Amino acid sequence: MTLTPVRQALLEILADGEFHSGEQLGERLGISRAAVSKHVAALKTLGLDIYSLTGRGHRLALPLALYDREWLQQQLPLAPVHVFPVIDSTNQYLLERVDRLDSGTLCLAECQSAGRGRRGKLWVSPFGCQLIVSLYWRLELGMAAVMGLSLAIGVAVVDALEELGYHGVQLKWPNDLYYQGRKLAGILVEMSGSAGSLCHVVVGVGVNLAMPQAEADKIDQAWAELRQVRSEPVDRNLLAARVAGGLQRAMLRFEQDGLGAFVARWNQLDSFQGRPVRLLMGDQEIRGIARGVDERGALRLETEEGIQVFFGGELSLRPV
Repeated sequence: MTLTPVRQALLEILADGEFHSGEQLGERLGISRAAVSKHVAALKTLGLDIYSLTGRGHRLALPLALYDREWLQQQLPLAPVHVFPVIDSTNQYLLERVDRLDSGTLCLAECQSAGRGRRGKLWVSPFGCQLIVSLYWRLELGMAAVMGLSLAIGVAVVDALEELGYHGVQLKWPNDLYYQGRKLAGILVEMSGSAGSLCHVVVGVGVNLAMPQAEADKIDQAWAELRQVRSEPVDRNLLAARVAGGLQRAMLRFEQDGLGAFVARWNQLDSFQGRPVRLLMGDQEIRGIARGVDERGALRLETEEGIQVFFGGELSLRPV
């Protein structure tokens, strides 16, 4: 999965969402109509939803605002902003460079070829259809201080979305954003270091914006997209700047005040609060009533034995 200079130029032309004939595209790109068709086909393999009609030409199903790295850097001056059209994984890009990055460094991509979610699951990320952003942070307190970080990040993302008029988004323990009972976004926290010394943390966030059906069929769970939350779209660069800035501010606050500063807000946004749930732990299943999280970020379940607490890991929370 690559985006050559010719394909990048072709995409920039098609980004307006209007029809462009093969002849016009060929003239602008200095290639033949046949070559245009081949490059359009290559763009489709990235997950782009492109219509090709005889006599009309080619067009994107929806207009696409590509990331503007210079503008994003101006809005996010804390640390460098890296932007890629296509990358294997934004998290992996930062993890491989932790020894030479500044805290707050961001990596955004239009598309990931090897994106991953929690427990090693594939993260489907067609070109331009999601907000994909990863953040690097250096924590001096060691890996123990990272406990519950995904909860703080979830709060930061929801708050950023609400600032832009996206209301009704909730959180699911330990690292998902939900809208009307369906997954809207995921969070992946990865780290390296030791328990009592310097810890390198990479936080990845993926938010569904407008997914083409062909790609969405690859997702194995109920999902939502941002255009269902609010029909009027928000500029994609503004969305990226607000969410990424929220991540940076959340890390500063988490580093200073810990998870306790986010717990009340997380419980307010808990999509399962007061509802019957199933907690899956391998072959074991525990049922109870969800009672939010405690100050350490542990899930609180009201069971027949009373309130029990559970930490993250290979656990999965489901509704009954």
